[in-house]
Amino acid sequence: MDWYYEEGMSVKDFLIQNRKPFEERLLNEAVNVRDKIEEIRVIGNINLLENALKIVLYVVEGQKDEVVAFAKKEGIAWANFSLTLAFKLEWVQAIRRTLWVALHDYELLSGMDVDRERFYKTESNINALIDEFLNGFFISYSKYKDELIEAQREMVENLSVPIIPVTPSVCILPLIGEIDASRVTTIEEKVLMEIGRLRIRTLIMDLSGILEMESNIATNFLKLLDGIGMMGCTPVITGLRPETVRNMMAQDLIFDNKAEIKGTLQQALDEYLVNQRLEQNNSASALNLNKSV
Repeated sequence: MDWYYEEGMSVKDFLIQNRKPFEERLLNEAVNVRDKIEEIRVIGNINLLENALKIVLYVVEGQKDEVVAFAKKEGIAWANFSLTLAFKLEWVQAIRRTLWVALHDYELLSGMDVDRERFYKTESNINALIDEFLNGFFISYSKYKDELIEAQREMVENLSVPIIPVTPSVCILPLIGEIDASRVTTIEEKVLMEIGRLRIRTLIMDLSGILEMESNIATNFLKLLDGIGMMGCTPVITGLRPETVRNMMAQDLIFDNKAEIKGTLQQALDEYLVNQRLEQNNSASALNLNKSV
């Protein structure tokens, strides 16, 4: 592999002019990444070879701010598309080795005298900037990945507490699966917030899909019913399973006057929707009567 060199050529110009031999050497160094380059380009719209040249040019020019900014951008891109970190680490280390080969050949071609002090200074600066890139990349990757996970967790939590309006004042909360400590906290926060936001007067909580509720969770659930009542909303419980009732009875946990109990969701809907229609009809009749008078 021959490098092209002209008298007086700077290191930056040397790397730009020798992009092809540089890339060939780099691909030979990064054995595991070589076959993944096209896949990474398709998945994440990331051109590894083009980005490699950007990194080495920033490094040889000592552009620390550009290195840090580029590392942050790369970290977000790799996290967003869940690309393999092992490939990135191998790729950057291959870039480091290839750059040193290019710098060695540049000095040979330019006829520069051997200067140990210059070498150690160059080595320190270049390796420090490449390490800066790696550090910035992994911090950016981890931070963005954590933000993605947190956003997905919040989305799942919101989906696990689906408050469904059926009328302007009546809503349904169907609960499915297991209720643990984390989920009961989410239910409490979401329910109280939505009661205030939607001005819910009746919240029908259907528990027919609940698989298991631990004793301490049942206690928190009873406290939630108190909170719902304090918000001026009537809690209605439907779909209690026999095993859930037995467990609560064994622990002396009873609803008392905390909530209205209905056998099924359909029974509750029939009753509350009928009552609401009656209220609306009575209000309309009273309004018409007042107009007649």
